[in-house]
Amino acid sequence: MQFVVLVATLFVIGSVAGYLTEVLYRRFVSRKIWMNPGFLVGPYLPIYGTGVVALFLISNVNLGIENAVFAVVLKVLLIGVMMTLIEFIAGLIFIKGLKIKLWDYSNQKGNIMGIICPVYSLIWLVVGSLYYFFLNPILLGALSWLSENLIYTFFIGAVVGMMVVDFAYSLHLGLKIQQFRELQGMRYEEFKKTLRDKRDGALNKLKAPKNGNGNA
Repeated sequence: MQFVVLVATLFVIGSVAGYLTEVLYRRFVSRKIWMNPGFLVGPYLPIYGTGVVALFLISNVNLGIENAVFAVVLKVLLIGVMMTLIEFIAGLIFIKGLKIKLWDYSNQKGNIMGIICPVYSLIWLVVGSLYYFFLNPILLGALSWLSENLIYTFFIGAVVGMMVVDFAYSLHLGLKIQQFRELQGMRYEEFKKTLRDKRDGALNKLKAPKNGNGNA
């Protein structure tokens, strides 16, 4: 039970931290606007949560290698491969399953299907290495203590429950893309904007003034 609570906590922390990072990156670096960068409505990105859980598992697994230096190097390489693999699988699921692009690396050299590319794989490798060397020892001790608290267990369970409900709602919204053939393959935030525009257009028609004959 303690391990489940610990993993759930890491998932939530990673999801929220990833969301904040993406919001700031898109506001000040890439898109220059404030926007929801993810698939869900709430302030979390599960792909980052999954990545943090994977980092934790790799960082604490015993590879059975006696040479300490080689073991560290292998773990760092595994971290880079795992983070890239998570990104590729997630991107592939959304593009092939829901026809949604949550991100697009098509303009990056060496990209594969616009989902992964060498530059971002290197970034994930560096970020993962920083986690392994600096954050993992601190988080392991702090979260082990928290996971033994019954009240905290209920709290983190409620948060994960809200994320599950959010995912179900967002998945329902994403499936609506299938009703608009011309929208397939567009970025998710563009699709949500299109739905809002359609809704606003319908409301404006209802509010339009009637003509002189009293007919709409």
